[in-house]
Amino acid sequence: MPRRPRTRRVERRLGLDDVTRRFLVLGKVQGVFFRHSCRLEAANLAIRGYARNLPDGCVEVVAHGAPAAVEEMRAWLTRGPPQARVAEVRDMPPGDAAPYLEGFGIL
Repeated sequence: MPRRPRTRRVERRLGLDDVTRRFLVLGKVQGVFFRHSCRLEAANLAIRGYARNLPDGCVEVVAHGAPAAVEEMRAWLTRGPPQARVAEVRDMPPGDAAPYLEGFGIL
């Protein structure tokens, strides 16, 4: 009996199943270590991307990784760190948001 090719394993290793999503986090999310905590959570989930403060008081997060990990990241964003008071997380079109090639940055 012929063996099945290991394409799924190769795809996973190469990140061919990865997704990129962009979120806007609203509420008391600036000045409460939100971006730093976001970077720590992203590292735990093997997510690349960035978090940055926006002039209107929101935090923009771009997350690139395995679909399940990005969903976990979105769930975490609804809570954030203990000092944050998240009012809403909006899913936004990724547009031209390009994630970091390595790691998760704070912009």
